[in-house]
Amino acid sequence: MDSRISARALAEALGGWRGRGPAYEALADGIRLLCLDNRIAPRTALPAERELASALGLSRTTVAATYRSLRDTGHIESLRGSGSITLPLRRTDPGAGERRDGVIDLQQASPAAWPGLPAVMAEVAEDAAALVARTGYDVVGDPVLRDTIAQHYRERGLATSADQILVTTGAQSALHLVASVLLSRADRVLIETPTYPHGADAFRAVGARLVGVPVSPSDGWDLDRAAQTFGRVLPALAYLMPEFHNPTGRTMTAAEVSAFVDGAQRAGTYLVLDETTAGLDIDRPSEATAFPDLDRIVRVGSLGKTVWGGLRVGWVRAHSDVVRRLASGRPVHDLGTPEFEQSVAARLVGRLDEITAQRADFLRRGRDAVTSALAATFPEWEVPTTYGGVSLWVGIGEPVSTPLVMNARARGLLLSAGSRFAVEGGHDRRLRIPFTAAPHTLERAVEVLRASWDDVRGTTTGAPLDDLATVV
Repeated sequence: MDSRISARALAEALGGWRGRGPAYEALADGIRLLCLDNRIAPRTALPAERELASALGLSRTTVAATYRSLRDTGHIESLRGSGSITLPLRRTDPGAGERRDGVIDLQQASPAAWPGLPAVMAEVAEDAAALVARTGYDVVGDPVLRDTIAQHYRERGLATSADQILVTTGAQSALHLVASVLLSRADRVLIETPTYPHGADAFRAVGARLVGVPVSPSDGWDLDRAAQTFGRVLPALAYLMPEFHNPTGRTMTAAEVSAFVDGAQRAGTYLVLDETTAGLDIDRPSEATAFPDLDRIVRVGSLGKTVWGGLRVGWVRAHSDVVRRLASGRPVHDLGTPEFEQSVAARLVGRLDEITAQRADFLRRGRDAVTSALAATFPEWEVPTTYGGVSLWVGIGEPVSTPLVMNARARGLLLSAGSRFAVEGGHDRRLRIPFTAAPHTLERAVEVLRASWDDVRGTTTGAPLDDLATVV
């Protein structure tokens, strides 16, 4: 056993787990989803039956039936004297190397690789002899790539030198590095809710305490809550995704940018701006308001969403003193970004205008297809308008996001429940639907969702869910 989750913490993480079927199976599905999302790690002790029953307001018999269902599908084992322990997921899930025919995976909101990428990789491979002549260990990054990224910012109107750039193995690596260097245990972090879940994970990993500020597709950022958080909590760091926010798709207005800048300056807060989706503009009616160039603003970018998720190159753009601190703290995490990937990236960053134009055409087709299909199939749902990014943050009206996702999974459609993006629980009436797949795939996904929705709401008499052990 590696860890333990309390009954209260499990109840909060479950959120809106209740569906229209048997309570014990709906609860089991909720726990399965937490395991699938790695929100409950393998070898974690679950609460005792009596404790969980009390926390959820259920009978002990219902919880006992839930644990029995989880044992039957191989998600937990019960040991005398140790209680019930979650098990590592069996590799029968539709992973990248073993997809089932017909499975639609919309858990990863990333488009397929930019079509021109193979040719660029081939060009770099021709210079392999020069690449391997380097040491391969460099915690700051290749000088050519750093200068190319700095030029990218200069073209955006931000005077930037190469010593303000640190190259990382993707944006996620950058966030973990920023968290480990700029935060101490128990520091407060202002963070949007919903948010990019792996961003939240990076700050939790160093023991930070997260304070959520709501953001929605229709109303944007809750500036009153933000002002209270800056004024009362004095967060050490604020993590924001100001352009085409993931998952809501919202972009900050001038008033919102000003409010966060003012609050951060008064509180002495680092503003960490996640710009990984900022270039995915489809048809934004006006330019986004830029954040000013301040010493305590740290920008994180990558090529994962624009070029390919498998090209693990990201970067931090910050004041040169901050970059030096990050470089000093990096060897604890890794010793540099692979040389081949950096050379590929150096050829791509200068072509980002061309690449994002192609991406805009691709994403427009996906967005328009799934928006039309959702509006026609679910007139009762709230389907927001978005002008870029990778996903729709759809309001489904009822707090059944978790059972809906589990039902769809059994039908071959992989999605993430709204609660996956919550900081302090909630969002069970929301569903993130990426539009990063081909239009016909997205239209099929909506058809599957219709069947699952009817099943979860009890309006059909279809067969029960398949044994989830075959798809997890």
